[in-house]
Formats: sequence, structure tokens, C-alpha cells
Amino acid sequence: MQNIELSTKDLSVFYGEKQAVKEISLDFASRQVTALIGPSGCGKSTFLRSLNRMNDLIGGARITGEIWIGDDNINDPKTDVVLLRQKIGMVWQRPNPFHKSIYENIAFGPRYHGIRDKKKLDQIVEESLIKAALWEETKDRLNRSALSLSGGQQQRLCIARSIAVSPSIILMDEPASALDPISSAKIEELISELKREFSIIIVTHNMHQAARVSEKTAFFLMGEVVEYDDTSKLFTNPSDKRTDDYISGRFG
Repeated sequence: MQNIELSTKDLSVFYGEKQAVKEISLDFASRQVTALIGPSGCGKSTFLRSLNRMNDLIGGARITGEIWIGDDNINDPKTDVVLLRQKIGMVWQRPNPFHKSIYENIAFGPRYHGIRDKKKLDQIVEESLIKAALWEETKDRLNRSALSLSGGQQQRLCIARSIAVSPSIILMDEPASALDPISSAKIEELISELKREFSIIIVTHNMHQAARVSEKTAFFLMGEVVEYDDTSKLFTNPSDKRTDDYISGRFG
């Protein structure tokens, strides 16, 4: 029996009158990669942003339904959103390092959450960069601007920044789509390493990537989940014809 880390129940998201996500109920297992696939505009990124309340920042957005981590429904108005986003990290499509040094990018979150001891911060920075497979490339230039890094390195820095505050879940919104093939491959290798310690939910347009990195896949279409199954089953023997049509390239 798999340990369920996060669940949604009848989750819907509205932008004004438009319903972008329609009553989605999914369970996400602990220390496993789940891929969300589907054509552009099908609701997968909107759904992902709901999982750490990022849609709160969008004017006119309204969310109904429940999102459970353990015994806590994070859609409860009393939820401390800052602590929630410490528990559920986010990595965006385009690398977005702060205009600070490599060191300060990683230390920012722990410092914000109250860690002031320099030795402890040094340790967190080193461990986070090691986990993000970036330590060897940056250990001699930690005080240089993060913007001096290549695009692929910046994205791994953003992953290191998200894990520096010890989340249990990492959300990734097409984390390799803006990168060259070599950098994309490094991100995929990194995801395979990180799932030993974190639960990962990734939105990707790249179905080969979804097949390579994930254990479970959800196929989104027009705001609904058409099919959710083991990745190997969904890609080789889908239950729904619409899934088969999308995977085989007949639409999308």
C-alpha cells in the first residue's frame, strides 16, 4: 500500500466565469514522480498551481473543493500560505534566480524562515547544491551572481533553492522546456535522484520525458482528468480512446 502524500477532492478552479479545472480528485503517492500531460490550455498548469495556492495571486481566480496533506485541507482560509509553500516547493518553466549571488539564492529561504547561523546556512547551501547536482560547478564561485550561470545551471539552482527549505513535495511546471537537450537530460537525471527524498509532480508537454521520469501519469483534457494510471500502462495500453489519440499524435 503506497503512502499518499497529497490528495485533491472535487478540485475546481475558475477564472471569472470560466472553469479551467473541473472537479478533479487525485491521490499522489509519497516519493514518486507524477506527470501531468495534455494539450495546451487543458488545465494542467492551473491544477499544479492550486497545489500550493499560487492561484491565490491571480486576480479573479476562485477555487472550490479540497486539497489534503495529511489531516490538513490547505484550501482552508486559515492555512498559513507561507508555511505551505515551504512544504510544497515550486520550480517554474523558465529559470527565475534572484538577482543575488549563488549563495544568497539558496540561503534566502532558510534565512527567511529564521535560520541565522552562518555555519548552518553554509551547510544548507552546500547540501542543496549537491542534491541539485550543481555543487561541483559552483563551489568556487558562490559569491558570483546567479545570472552568470547558464540556463540549465540556473534551473538547477532554482531546484536547489526550492529544496533548501526542506519541502516534502516539489511542483515542476515544464522545468526543462526552455532548455537545450543536454540541460534537459540533466534535469531528468536530477528528478530521478530527487524522488528518493521528495514527492514530485511535473507538468510536461514532452511525452517521452513523462514516460522516462514518472511512475504515474494523469492525462488532462479540457479541464478534466481523462485517465490516471501507472505511466507504463497509460502509454502502452490506455483505457480511454482520447488518451490513445493524444499519445499517438492524432491531436494536441
